[in-house]
Amino acid sequence: MSSLETNGSNGTNSKPETGIKVIIIGAGFGGLTAAIECKRQGHTPIIYESFPSLKILGDIITFGPNAGRIFARWSNGAIAEAMRNISIDLTEYGFNIHKWDTGEIVINQKTPPRDPQAPNFNGHRGELHEIVFNYAKECGVEIHLGQRVEQYWEEEEQAGIVLEDGSRVAGDLVVASDGVRSKARTLVLGYEDKPKSSGYAVWRAWFTNKDMIADPETKQFCENGDTFNGWIGPDVHFLFSTIKNGSDCCWVLTHRDAHDIDESWSFPGYLKDVKTVLEGWDPMCWKIVSKTPEAKLVDWKLVYRDPLPNWVSGYGSAPGHGRICLLGDAAHPFLPTSAQGATQALEDGVTLAVLLRKAGKSNVRGALRAYQDVRYERVKAVQKTGETTRDMWHKTDWEQVKKDPTVIQFPREDWVFNHDAEMHAEEVGDEAISKVGVVTA
Repeated sequence: MSSLETNGSNGTNSKPETGIKVIIIGAGFGGLTAAIECKRQGHTPIIYESFPSLKILGDIITFGPNAGRIFARWSNGAIAEAMRNISIDLTEYGFNIHKWDTGEIVINQKTPPRDPQAPNFNGHRGELHEIVFNYAKECGVEIHLGQRVEQYWEEEEQAGIVLEDGSRVAGDLVVASDGVRSKARTLVLGYEDKPKSSGYAVWRAWFTNKDMIADPETKQFCENGDTFNGWIGPDVHFLFSTIKNGSDCCWVLTHRDAHDIDESWSFPGYLKDVKTVLEGWDPMCWKIVSKTPEAKLVDWKLVYRDPLPNWVSGYGSAPGHGRICLLGDAAHPFLPTSAQGATQALEDGVTLAVLLRKAGKSNVRGALRAYQDVRYERVKAVQKTGETTRDMWHKTDWEQVKKDPTVIQFPREDWVFNHDAEMHAEEVGDEAISKVGVVTA
């Protein structure tokens, strides 16, 4: 077996211990993956999360095959199998893309053949998260819930955090995987990076099929297994799925939005507002939306950040000692139309863990710089796909679509999906570390 396949009893790699203590802030997908991968590479990760308990919240989340490769290596495939069991299965159905006003199906985008070594998942965020969270605990990752970080700190030989109760935690490095509002961003950048409105928001909902199946017009979506349909229109797109063999329904509607985001980025949604946006659309869209319990509807403002110049303290123009790094949304928030936000956070975690092992405890700072160098251009390019896909749909040339319906398909690009983050880090890691050298004070 290769070094990528050698597993211990709980599915983690049996790599020698490195003595590197990794403090991870945030127990989302990015933080948990970083911790699991650090365990696989011989480090000692500890997670601090502000939420007091695990809650099965949220709606649909997507992981591409480049994430599936990561999950498939855990516990000899058992974690990927558990995730597959609660994810949408579009093997037969594919993705029906409709014209917004007539409702006609312009094209059925076939689902690629399933690859057990690189599966993709679309499922309930909270349910998939619970599987990964429990696996992290099974791997022996120390997780502290209900621990709010008040302050980050770093010195030449160590870095750490100060918690709300005043206690101070020290390690070899700190990984800030605490989302778009990360407190570490200001420390790493040396200035406050304020989010801007992207000019768009999404309404999103997840609910049972009770009312859908009671209506003769909509029950078709719930009686034939899992389904996925999208309606593409001027500056709006509406995506609707049924999942778990049609028992659950979820939809996302991306639309223009002019509200400010000073107070909150997430608000209760109102069906009357959705109805206004859907005026003139295929009546089936409103039929589906009208079955949504209003309490399940969220209005989520899509914020935008310019690509950050640095993810690592003390690197480039960033102040600091080089022992704090950003990961996932803290470094690079994605638009949902990329369908890659969570997946890129996973790739970050894998890459960082491999580079820390290669650099060793004596060159943690070199590992962090190499992590930024290895990941930066890829993430920036994938980030852009969110904008290009949104614009492709929102500014569709329907005359062109008549000639070639494939132009409206959701992009499945090999350079995104075929990437193997662990293998890539193994291949380029030594050179990346060599380029930055041994980083000392």
